[in-house]
Amino acid sequence: MTADLSHLDGEARRILRLNDKGGYTVPTAGLYPYQWNWDSAFAGLGFACFDVDRAWSELETLMSGQWENGMVPHILFHRPDPGYFPGADIWGTQDAAGKGAGRVASSGISQPPVAASFAWRIYQRDPEAGAERLRRMFPGLMAFHRWFMAARAESGAVAITHPWEAGRDNAPDWDAAMARISPEGVAPYTRRDTGHVNPRMRPTKEDYDRYIWLVQFGRERGWDDAAIAAESPFRVAEPTLTFTLMRACRDLRLAAGVLGEECAEIDGWIARLEAGAETLWNPETGAYDSYDLRSGQLAGAVSNASFLCWWGGLDDRRSRPTLARILDTARFALPSFDPAHPKFDPLRYWRGPVWGVMNMMAAIGLAEQGLSTEAARIRADTAALITENGFAEYFSPEDGTPAGGATFTWTAAIWLAWASPSAGEV
Repeated sequence: MTADLSHLDGEARRILRLNDKGGYTVPTAGLYPYQWNWDSAFAGLGFACFDVDRAWSELETLMSGQWENGMVPHILFHRPDPGYFPGADIWGTQDAAGKGAGRVASSGISQPPVAASFAWRIYQRDPEAGAERLRRMFPGLMAFHRWFMAARAESGAVAITHPWEAGRDNAPDWDAAMARISPEGVAPYTRRDTGHVNPRMRPTKEDYDRYIWLVQFGRERGWDDAAIAAESPFRVAEPTLTFTLMRACRDLRLAAGVLGEECAEIDGWIARLEAGAETLWNPETGAYDSYDLRSGQLAGAVSNASFLCWWGGLDDRRSRPTLARILDTARFALPSFDPAHPKFDPLRYWRGPVWGVMNMMAAIGLAEQGLSTEAARIRADTAALITENGFAEYFSPEDGTPAGGATFTWTAAIWLAWASPSAGEV
C-alpha cells in the first residue's frame, strides 16, 4: 500500500507561496533573495500544478529581463538586497554601453535554458488558457535560443563563460580550467552565502576568488560576448547547457507547431547541437563529459549532467553501463559527481550531492527513451529523500542528509510536478 503523502503536496504548495515575491519566486529566503533563471522556470512548473495563471506570470517576469541580444540573465535583481553578494553593483551590466542590457538590473551571464521546455509543459496543462500566452512568449524564447547558438555554441556543444552559467558552480568538470586563473586584482569582498549555510556545503574561497575574477573580467569588457570568447582563459563546452538547450529546442519546435510558426531554424539548431554533443562523448569514462575549449581536453568527469542526454532527446545507450555503475554505488541517485572518484564530496554543492531538479530531467528523459527501470529508481530515490528529509536544496547520496538552503522552491516544484505520487505518470 502506498503511503499517503498528500501532506507533502500541501507543504510544497506552501513553500512556493512562501517564496513568491509577486510575479517571481526566490529560490529560498536569505541565501538567494532574487530571481534566478532556471530556478524560476522550475517554479513555474510547480505553480502549474495548482495555479496555471501564476505559472505563466513566473515565466513572463523572467522574460521581462531579456537583453536586446536575446540573452536571459541568470539573476534578475528586482529589489535591492544588501545581504547578497555579488549584487547588481558588482556585475555592472547597466554600464554595458551598446549591449542592450534589459530593463531589470541583472547579472551578465545566463543559465541552463529550461524556460521553453517548461513553457510547453505549462501550456499542456491548459492549452486553451495558455495559447495566447505561449504565442506572446514565443519570439522571446526564439531570441534566447538564437543568442545561445550564436554566442556560446561555436563548437556545436554549448560553452560556458563562467561556472555559474552551467548552474553547477563548483563541479569538478572545471577544475583544470579554473586552475589557469590567477585571481590577482580581485577587489576585497565579503561572502554572504556562508552566513546562511554551513561553509562545508559551499564552494571554497579559492573557487569564489576565481568566480569574482571572471565577473570582473566580463565587466571590464562591457559584457561583450565576442571579446569574452576571444580573451577569457575559461571557456568550457559542457553537457548541462548542451542537453537542456537541445531539449528546449525540441519543445520550442512543438510550440511552433501549435502556433503555426516556421520550424526550419529550430531544426537547424537541433542538428547542430546533436553533432556538437558528440564532441562531449568520452569513451574512457563511458559518459558525456565537459570539454575545455582552451586546452582541447575532456575533463574526465562523470556527473549527473552526463545523464541528461536522454532529456535532450538522444536515443543513445552508450551511457547506460556507466549509469548502472553509479546507481549501484550510490544509496540515493543521482549523485552530482562519481562517488568512485577521489574528488567526490557528498555534501559540497555540485561535487557529490543529489539535486532533485537534475534527477527529474534525467529520469523523464530515461523514461521517454524506454529505460523505465532506471527512471523509476531515480524517481523513487528522489521521493524518499524529500519524504524523509524535507524540501532541502540538495541531499547527501550516502545517507540523505539535507544540505544547502531549506524550504527550497525548485525542490517543492519538482515534488508537485514529478516526484509526488499524486503527480501520476510523467
